[in-house]
Amino acid sequence: MTTSSHSAAPGVLAVVESQLSNFGLTPLRAAHELGFHTVLVSNDPDRYRVVSLAEEVFTRHVDEIVRTNTNSVDAVVTALEPFRADGRLRGVLTVTDYNIPIVAEAAARLGLPGLDPGAAATCRDKLLMREACAAAGVAVPGFHRAVDEEDALAAADRFGYPCVVKPMTESASIGVTLCRTPGEVLAAYREISSKPTDFRGQPRRPGALVEEYLLGFEVSVESVLVEGERVFLGVTDKALGPHPHFVEMGDTFPSMLSAPVREECVDLARRALDAVGHDFGAAHVEVKMTADGPFVVEVNGRMPGAEITQLIREATGIYLQREVVRLHAAQPADLTVTRSRAAASRYLAATRNGVLASIGGTELARRVPGVVDVDLEAGPGNTVRPAESNLDLLGYVVAVGDTTGDAVRRAEAALGQLTPVIDGSGAPAGGAR
Repeated sequence: MTTSSHSAAPGVLAVVESQLSNFGLTPLRAAHELGFHTVLVSNDPDRYRVVSLAEEVFTRHVDEIVRTNTNSVDAVVTALEPFRADGRLRGVLTVTDYNIPIVAEAAARLGLPGLDPGAAATCRDKLLMREACAAAGVAVPGFHRAVDEEDALAAADRFGYPCVVKPMTESASIGVTLCRTPGEVLAAYREISSKPTDFRGQPRRPGALVEEYLLGFEVSVESVLVEGERVFLGVTDKALGPHPHFVEMGDTFPSMLSAPVREECVDLARRALDAVGHDFGAAHVEVKMTADGPFVVEVNGRMPGAEITQLIREATGIYLQREVVRLHAAQPADLTVTRSRAAASRYLAATRNGVLASIGGTELARRVPGVVDVDLEAGPGNTVRPAESNLDLLGYVVAVGDTTGDAVRRAEAALGQLTPVIDGSGAPAGGAR
């Protein structure tokens, strides 16, 4: 058990907010398994009770809940000060983009390990990230911050159609839209600019990003900075849903791409991380491979979300959540690969608007050879819609295999067993990953 030199009580590891998913709760489980007194810091802890494993995590792995304004650095520091004052505070982290800059600044003020606050702010803001990468010669799509409707239309004309319009500080593909006409650009710009705050109630930068559309396929590059050395865990193949949205419908690790293509993506991710000043812990860089080579889409100063960390653990044996907790607690991380296989996830989405009555086929899905996880994140009575962002997904399956192809085919076979039964129609709603 990790103990304080000042006290016999276990050291405190604080998690400030998280993603609304089973992945989001895993750092709390990992910290508790390492012997820490785990503290969830949140402005609304009950929001996590929609997650399927929430009760198990809250009952077994959350030792204390602290309510505070987690959109304020001062409030987070004040909430954690009693643990620091009695010598027990060992680390603070988050795995949600919305709180990365806040936690980085809080860690710096409290003298704890963490990402440089400037780097965290750059990763958090898509405009700042693109500016930093472009200045360093790292390939990014053409981009422009539009501040009014005429500005948005002019940028779209410059980049050509189709183009992409997106908010600058959201996550989970919220508000990201492929626009094929000026009317669609105006509609997307108006939707984004009409909302002054983001999904977690933080102020949005006014305006919207208008970007060149990158024609190609998407991957993500997963890495961890350990003792000054960036360790690349691998490349993840990402499956996206149909346009005009960019919903993540599945992930596969390790990538099935050829070694030269993977190496190009890793090299670009390395240069992007250097460009934004990433200097601590895990990183998740999203890359689009096109006929002109790879381009950076996002640089995230955190572990990968969705089920990618589970895929990494199934494929390599590396328990990334645990090792990242160790880094935030100033302990050495162990990234030793102990197995060599592949894993794939596939996500379930509604096909029409309505109220979810049930999801059939879960037992059949679990019986598909190689399936290790079937999880439903929506239940009877939830209002659902065809996915417009990752928040709208209903559940997922994870399968493993000796090869990437084996894992993919098994995951797709399992997903095919799941059948949402949707009654009537209604205004869409849903959980948030």
